[in-house]
Amino acid sequence: MTSRTPQLHTGSHDLPVSDALAAFMTGGWATTAPLPDEPPAPDLARFAARRARLSAHFPGERLLVPAGELTVRSHDCDHRFRPHSAYAWLTGLTGEDQPGHVLVLEPDGGAVLYLRPRPPRDGGGAFYRDRRHGEFWVGRRPDLAEAERRTGLRCAHLDDLDRHRGSGRDASRDTELACALSELRLIKDDWEVDQLQQAVAHTTAGFEDVVRALPAALRHPRGERWIEGVFQLRARAEGNGTGYETIAAAGAHACVLHWTRNDGPLDPRQLLLLDAGVETDALYTADLTRTLPLSGRFSPVQRRVYELVLAAQDAGIAALKPGASFRDFHRACSGVLAEGLADWGVLRVPAREALAADSGLYRRYTLCSSGHMLGLDVHDCARSRAEQYLDGVLAEGQALTVEPGLYLQPDDATLPPELRGIGVRIEDDLVITADGARLMSSALPRTADAVEEWMDGLLTGRP
Repeated sequence: MTSRTPQLHTGSHDLPVSDALAAFMTGGWATTAPLPDEPPAPDLARFAARRARLSAHFPGERLLVPAGELTVRSHDCDHRFRPHSAYAWLTGLTGEDQPGHVLVLEPDGGAVLYLRPRPPRDGGGAFYRDRRHGEFWVGRRPDLAEAERRTGLRCAHLDDLDRHRGSGRDASRDTELACALSELRLIKDDWEVDQLQQAVAHTTAGFEDVVRALPAALRHPRGERWIEGVFQLRARAEGNGTGYETIAAAGAHACVLHWTRNDGPLDPRQLLLLDAGVETDALYTADLTRTLPLSGRFSPVQRRVYELVLAAQDAGIAALKPGASFRDFHRACSGVLAEGLADWGVLRVPAREALAADSGLYRRYTLCSSGHMLGLDVHDCARSRAEQYLDGVLAEGQALTVEPGLYLQPDDATLPPELRGIGVRIEDDLVITADGARLMSSALPRTADAVEEWMDGLLTGRP
């Protein structure tokens, strides 16, 4: 009697394919219809011009810009795929069918998109065997001809890319190329600004959804998750999803700058800090924050903190104009916050002293910067050189956030008890204009009185 060798691991729960089934799967298919007509990526000339600008920075060199690869979430399940922002900016391709694809800009200025085309039904069986890319598993992809019509690019099979591996600059590894791709995106064109405005409009609708959902969220033991889910519904219905992990921070959780666990309850005596943004199908994201009284009305101490943060934001917005230093609006926000903290007696030194570069004591209560560039990434253009971004000057067409905040930790013994555990941030999205800045998120109330009136209207159904 012979013993069977035990199977050491499962590996996959997929059933084996017999020779008979493999043969059967190769035939009997109707002629594959072309993919439904879809409009090409908007204004193909725009993307061609962007590619030409990038090539001009590296004359005579081959440039590789990958879309990125799938990342395993657990065992054989992947995270939802989003193409790299630089790849999307150069191609207009933003879908979940792009993993592994690579744009190559040739030394002569030409461009080739290497992709994984739809496999034929009569050979190989990838269309039903490949759980990551097979048509039966994840849906149809374009063939090479369809991809060329949609992109205006010459397209080739991904297998043909091997001859370019190791030749030229690769944006996923080359710091100089990544920097150039970041800096080229600092100025947004009109179409990009329109995409950001759409993202802001959808995000505003998502905030309205959240307010309407507050009664149900207040009853749930993990009300923060309820809020996150409500906003996620809007983001997926109107766009690609959220541009970053939603922060739904109630009570003292609002003092955690990037609270994304969102596993706490809601208490009507507390505030909810909601930092969320819808990402459009073109992958441009909004980034808005409002701090809302869960009872519908700010308490006197909550209003005092809120109005100081609002005054700081007003000062920051007023500092925005072409030619101003990027850091000017942060300095303006910080000055107001430090003065307010000193007036409250929280700072034991004058505001001027706390603001000094060799001090910064005010930052105990407002740790992070007051804003950042915005676009395809929520923290856009972050690979840019400091002299072009952080130490640079603002220019017409740049989009950014202004988001001062106070984060008064619940265990901070330097604070009076009534201030402990209060976190307030107010964040809006703006675009630099010829003579200042336009508030793209003006439809979302900012003042304490307007927030209360807005919430009351949404909760009662009154206009």
